[in-house]
Amino acid sequence: MESRPWPARTGVILVILLVILQFGLVAMLAWRLLTHTAGFAPIDAVVLLCGAVILGLWTLSANRPGNFNIRPVPRSGGTLIVHGPYRRIRHPMYVSLMLAGLGAARVSPQAVTALTWPALALVLTLKAVVEERMLILTYPEYRDYCAKNLAICSRRVLA
Repeated sequence: MESRPWPARTGVILVILLVILQFGLVAMLAWRLLTHTAGFAPIDAVVLLCGAVILGLWTLSANRPGNFNIRPVPRSGGTLIVHGPYRRIRHPMYVSLMLAGLGAARVSPQAVTALTWPALALVLTLKAVVEERMLILTYPEYRDYCAKNLAICSRRVLA
Protein backbone atom coordinates (compact mmCIF):
# COMPACT_ATOMS: atom_id res chain seq x y z
CA MET A 1 0.00 0.00 0.00
CA GLU A 2 1.38 3.39 -0.95
CA SER A 3 1.94 5.78 1.90
CA ARG A 4 0.84 9.36 1.62
CA PRO A 5 2.57 12.17 3.40
CA TRP A 6 0.80 13.56 6.40
CA PRO A 7 1.82 16.65 8.35
CA ALA A 8 3.19 16.35 11.86
CA ARG A 9 0.78 16.55 14.81
CA THR A 10 0.76 20.34 14.78
CA GLY A 11 0.13 20.19 11.04
CA VAL A 12 -2.86 17.89 11.54
CA ILE A 13 -4.30 20.31 14.09
CA LEU A 14 -3.73 23.21 11.66
CA VAL A 15 -5.46 21.30 8.84
CA ILE A 16 -8.48 20.53 11.02
CA LEU A 17 -8.64 24.11 12.28
CA LEU A 18 -8.46 25.52 8.73
CA VAL A 19 -11.29 23.25 7.54
CA ILE A 20 -13.48 24.17 10.54
CA LEU A 21 -12.79 27.88 10.03
CA GLN A 22 -13.50 27.60 6.30
CA PHE A 23 -16.87 25.95 6.84
CA GLY A 24 -17.80 28.31 9.65
CA LEU A 25 -16.96 31.42 7.63
CA VAL A 26 -18.70 30.10 4.50
CA ALA A 27 -21.77 29.30 6.62
CA MET A 28 -21.77 32.83 8.07
CA LEU A 29 -21.57 34.40 4.61
CA ALA A 30 -24.22 32.05 3.22
CA TRP A 31 -26.52 32.86 6.14
CA ARG A 32 -26.06 36.59 5.53
CA LEU A 33 -26.83 36.06 1.85
CA LEU A 34 -29.90 33.90 2.45
CA THR A 35 -31.37 36.22 5.09
CA HIS A 36 -30.82 39.37 3.04
CA THR A 37 -34.12 41.23 2.82
CA ALA A 38 -33.16 44.66 1.52
CA GLY A 39 -34.44 44.10 -2.01
CA PHE A 40 -32.43 43.28 -5.09
CA ALA A 41 -28.75 42.35 -4.92
CA PRO A 42 -26.23 44.67 -6.60
CA ILE A 43 -25.32 43.52 -10.11
CA ASP A 44 -21.66 43.04 -9.19
CA ALA A 45 -22.71 40.67 -6.40
CA VAL A 46 -24.84 38.66 -8.83
CA VAL A 47 -21.94 38.47 -11.30
CA LEU A 48 -19.56 37.31 -8.54
CA LEU A 49 -22.01 34.68 -7.30
CA CYS A 50 -22.73 33.37 -10.80
CA GLY A 51 -19.01 33.28 -11.61
CA ALA A 52 -18.37 31.37 -8.38
CA VAL A 53 -21.02 28.77 -9.23
CA ILE A 54 -19.71 28.33 -12.78
CA LEU A 55 -16.08 28.01 -11.62
CA GLY A 56 -17.08 25.61 -8.82
CA LEU A 57 -19.03 23.35 -11.16
CA TRP A 58 -16.25 23.42 -13.76
CA THR A 59 -13.75 22.49 -11.05
CA LEU A 60 -15.86 19.57 -9.87
CA SER A 61 -16.30 18.34 -13.44
CA ALA A 62 -12.52 18.43 -14.06
CA ASN A 63 -11.77 16.46 -10.91
CA ARG A 64 -12.56 12.75 -11.00
CA PRO A 65 -14.82 11.31 -8.28
CA GLY A 66 -12.84 10.33 -5.20
CA ASN A 67 -10.00 12.73 -5.99
CA PHE A 68 -11.57 15.81 -4.39
CA ASN A 69 -10.80 16.49 -0.73
CA ILE A 70 -11.96 19.21 1.67
CA ARG A 71 -8.71 18.85 3.59
CA PRO A 72 -5.58 20.35 2.01
CA VAL A 73 -4.06 16.88 1.81
CA PRO A 74 -4.11 14.80 -1.40
CA ARG A 75 -6.18 11.63 -1.23
CA SER A 76 -4.36 8.32 -1.20
CA GLY A 77 -4.40 6.98 -4.75
CA GLY A 78 -5.45 10.38 -6.13
CA THR A 79 -4.07 12.00 -9.25
CA LEU A 80 -2.71 15.46 -9.91
CA ILE A 81 -5.22 17.42 -12.00
CA VAL A 82 -3.75 19.97 -14.43
CA HIS A 83 -6.58 20.35 -16.96
CA GLY A 84 -9.79 22.37 -16.95
CA PRO A 85 -9.64 25.31 -14.55
CA TYR A 86 -6.51 23.78 -12.97
CA ARG A 87 -4.65 24.69 -16.13
CA ARG A 88 -4.80 28.36 -15.13
CA ILE A 89 -5.76 28.36 -11.44
CA ARG A 90 -4.04 26.00 -9.01
CA HIS A 91 -6.82 26.14 -6.42
CA PRO A 92 -9.99 26.90 -8.40
CA MET A 93 -12.36 25.68 -5.69
CA TYR A 94 -10.79 28.09 -3.19
CA VAL A 95 -11.09 30.89 -5.75
CA SER A 96 -14.73 29.92 -6.29
CA LEU A 97 -15.39 30.15 -2.54
CA MET A 98 -13.64 33.53 -2.37
CA LEU A 99 -15.75 34.86 -5.25
CA ALA A 100 -18.95 33.57 -3.66
CA GLY A 101 -17.95 35.04 -0.31
CA LEU A 102 -17.22 38.40 -1.88
CA GLY A 103 -20.57 38.29 -3.66
CA ALA A 104 -22.32 37.50 -0.39
CA ALA A 105 -20.43 40.33 1.33
CA ARG A 106 -21.61 42.73 -1.39
CA VAL A 107 -25.23 41.68 -0.92
CA SER A 108 -25.11 42.16 2.84
CA PRO A 109 -22.48 44.86 3.50
CA GLN A 110 -22.64 45.01 7.30
CA ALA A 111 -19.58 45.11 9.56
CA VAL A 112 -19.71 41.40 10.39
CA THR A 113 -19.75 40.50 6.70
CA ALA A 114 -17.01 42.99 5.94
CA LEU A 115 -14.80 41.15 8.45
CA THR A 116 -15.92 37.63 7.51
CA TRP A 117 -14.87 37.73 3.87
CA PRO A 118 -11.22 38.77 4.51
CA ALA A 119 -11.03 36.09 7.20
CA LEU A 120 -12.27 33.51 4.67
CA ALA A 121 -9.73 34.70 2.10
CA LEU A 122 -6.95 34.34 4.68
CA VAL A 123 -8.04 30.84 5.69
CA LEU A 124 -8.25 29.69 2.06
CA THR A 125 -4.84 31.19 1.30
CA LEU A 126 -3.33 29.31 4.25
CA LYS A 127 -5.03 26.12 3.08
CA ALA A 128 -3.55 26.63 -0.39
CA VAL A 129 -0.03 26.98 1.05
CA VAL A 130 -0.43 23.81 3.13
CA GLU A 131 -1.90 21.99 0.14
CA GLU A 132 0.96 23.02 -2.16
CA ARG A 133 3.49 21.61 0.30
CA MET A 134 1.57 18.35 0.46
CA LEU A 135 1.21 18.21 -3.33
CA ILE A 136 4.99 18.52 -3.75
CA LEU A 137 5.50 15.64 -1.31
CA THR A 138 2.86 13.49 -3.02
CA TYR A 139 3.41 14.28 -6.71
CA PRO A 140 6.99 14.89 -7.88
CA GLU A 141 5.62 16.43 -11.10
CA TYR A 142 3.96 19.20 -9.08
CA ARG A 143 7.34 20.88 -8.60
CA ASP A 144 7.76 21.09 -12.40
CA TYR A 145 4.21 22.38 -12.73
CA CYS A 146 4.97 25.12 -10.19
CA ALA A 147 8.24 26.00 -11.94
CA LYS A 148 6.25 26.66 -15.11
CA ASN A 149 3.46 28.48 -13.30
CA LEU A 150 5.14 30.57 -10.58
CA ALA A 151 2.26 33.02 -10.50
CA ILE A 152 0.05 30.40 -8.90
CA CYS A 153 2.57 28.59 -6.72
CA SER A 154 4.32 29.97 -3.70
CA ARG A 155 8.06 30.46 -4.18
CA ARG A 156 8.53 29.24 -0.59
CA VAL A 157 6.96 25.92 -1.57
CA LEU A 158 9.55 25.44 -4.30
CA ALA A 159 12.50 26.01 -1.93
